[in-house]
Amino acid sequence: MTDATTSTPAAKIDRDGFPTRFRYWMMDDPVAAIGLAVLIGIVLCAIFADWIAPYDPTLQDYGAMLEAPSAAHWLGTDDLGRDVFSRLIHGASASVYAAFLAVGVASVIGIPVGLIAGYAGGWTDEVISRILDTFLSFPAIVLAIAVTGVLGIGLTNAMLSVGIVFAPQLARLARARTLVLKQELYVDAARCFGASTATILGRHILPNAIQPVLVQMTLLMAVALLAEASLSFLGLGMQPPDPSWGSMIARAYIYAQIAPAQIYAPGLAILVTALAFNTVGESLREALDPTARR
Repeated sequence: MTDATTSTPAAKIDRDGFPTRFRYWMMDDPVAAIGLAVLIGIVLCAIFADWIAPYDPTLQDYGAMLEAPSAAHWLGTDDLGRDVFSRLIHGASASVYAAFLAVGVASVIGIPVGLIAGYAGGWTDEVISRILDTFLSFPAIVLAIAVTGVLGIGLTNAMLSVGIVFAPQLARLARARTLVLKQELYVDAARCFGASTATILGRHILPNAIQPVLVQMTLLMAVALLAEASLSFLGLGMQPPDPSWGSMIARAYIYAQIAPAQIYAPGLAILVTALAFNTVGESLREALDPTARR
């Protein structure tokens, strides 16, 4: 009876550990909670855009071009009479997809490369490090434009190029953590018991090196969002008539003197989303840093 009584609370604590820590994290940092709520709202808008948007984002009405905000069109219309609010809602889908695709590609390429470089050492580490330094020496947006030119114009290709540009940053961070962790005693013990390199990297080094990488991935979400806007503004990202926040700014920029209000909505959407990503990423960094815990 005593064993059953004492084991039940322990099991409950283990089961409720993550929800409890998550709740305390949100209570301890209300700004991060607001940022996370904003991101959840944007993702929901992206998922349910067809049900939320009052109009077809590509529907043109030449009798209602460049109209001011009204009851029929909450954010007005663009130069082709398309509802700006509907295009803003559908543009969230493209922007969220772009951010996750770019960071996903960067993590798939960068994390394994960093782990291999840090664990192998020697000439392998030297060669990989010099290649990473070469990529990091170029301005990110210029390199992304060059890679997009090779892959072809389009949102997916543009974000693939951004992910390739981001990969060296995650690789350098994973390499630095691996250089420290491979000196730990539990790694030496696993090596002495005959564990393979893949097992050591996957079971012992990666779980202990992933925390700062996850924080950097969260911060890169905001950078990827701005990169998508920049590439779409240059005509290399989302192609018309499909909307994205960057392409909406590029379109509204032409008529900025006639209808300046059109540029505010997508610009504020990018600003708020980037701030939300940065807020959550910074809060996550402090939450995972033992030296910053109160």
